[in-house]
Amino acid sequence: MLGSVTNVYPAYFGRQLFPIGLRVSRQETIPDGSAIRGALLDAFPRCEIILVTGGLGPTTDDVTREVTAELLGLPLVRSDSVARSIETRLARRNIPLSERMLRQAMVPEGASVIPNHHGTAPGIYIPPILTLSLSTPHLFLLPGPPRELKPMFEQGVLPILQGIRGERPDQEYRNFNVVGLGESAVEELIGMELSQRGDIEVGYCARPNEVDLRLIAPRAVLEEVEPRVLRALGRNLVSRDGQLIEEVVVSRLTALGKTVALAESCTGGLLANRITNVPGASRVLLEGMVTYSNEAKIRSLGVPEILIAAHGAVSEPVARAMAEGAAARSGADYGIGITGIAGPDGGTPEKPTGTVFVSVSQRDDATECLREFFPTDRGTLKQLASQLALNSLRLRLSFGGESLATVPARN
Repeated sequence: MLGSVTNVYPAYFGRQLFPIGLRVSRQETIPDGSAIRGALLDAFPRCEIILVTGGLGPTTDDVTREVTAELLGLPLVRSDSVARSIETRLARRNIPLSERMLRQAMVPEGASVIPNHHGTAPGIYIPPILTLSLSTPHLFLLPGPPRELKPMFEQGVLPILQGIRGERPDQEYRNFNVVGLGESAVEELIGMELSQRGDIEVGYCARPNEVDLRLIAPRAVLEEVEPRVLRALGRNLVSRDGQLIEEVVVSRLTALGKTVALAESCTGGLLANRITNVPGASRVLLEGMVTYSNEAKIRSLGVPEILIAAHGAVSEPVARAMAEGAAARSGADYGIGITGIAGPDGGTPEKPTGTVFVSVSQRDDATECLREFFPTDRGTLKQLASQLALNSLRLRLSFGGESLATVPARN
């Protein structure tokens, strides 16, 4: 609620629930304390299932179990199995056991415990309650930390939900990841046509220089329209299964047995970070250098000093030299060079703040370079520049030496 913690669960729950035929209808963020009671009372008549995250720990602000039990009229009883699990986990870490820690072993009477193999607070499942004064849906109380909740949800909660849901409906979800087109352009190319059919649910999610086109329909309908979607999106289509562009690039490099080296200036290592977030990146990424200063470009990449003096560090010749230097010094098949003016200062009339050059070199082939203008804040510029670099390499890997400029980089 203070803005210091990001709620990652709406997207996670949506991805986990749709394959078993469940949709998130509403999400609500509330503070610890009495607001939990009001949120539950408001949700009871509207929902079949409620997932509550957070507030199960040992501290005084963790009151989810207490508020819920009081609201449902259920006494809290100590679970011996949970208490033993807490004691064992603390003993392994040489942490003394306290009554405060054992608060987490208190469970509403009649509830089922969902084991937590990565923390001390268990999950709690409370089946529907029907009385003259109260009717509740299926209620799950889950710990807040993602490293605890995600394995608990996948191993302990999903099997219960699958039993509740029964047979999954004849609906499938496909996510077409598009780079280089805004959502209005995607809608004009194919989205409007699909939405007019009436048998497909069409949605969009836009990010900097990237759009997800989401289609939900019976499998037969999706199989029918997918060829038209692929033709309409063409080279702008990165994946049709929700894969991120960095995942596609790593997969493609791996399949081809090729390697890449990076020379980053204005992105400050963001491109390397995105690539190394992908499992298996160690097989394709040989080296990444953040050559922020002119001296570093000269010393680490072999960029000729005369190029920087003649054209400036943010220029096409320097971007090309950075890409070629990274590849040559590492022995990689491909090199990427990124240089730009992130601002707010440093721009000129010829090269205003937001100017970016991205170059891709390839062993025994031509080096190409793109110039783009991203008049935005530093963080967004870094994201857009790294996206441009990934897309440039993706096109080079997928379509050979054809001009990268055939696909625009703007959102």
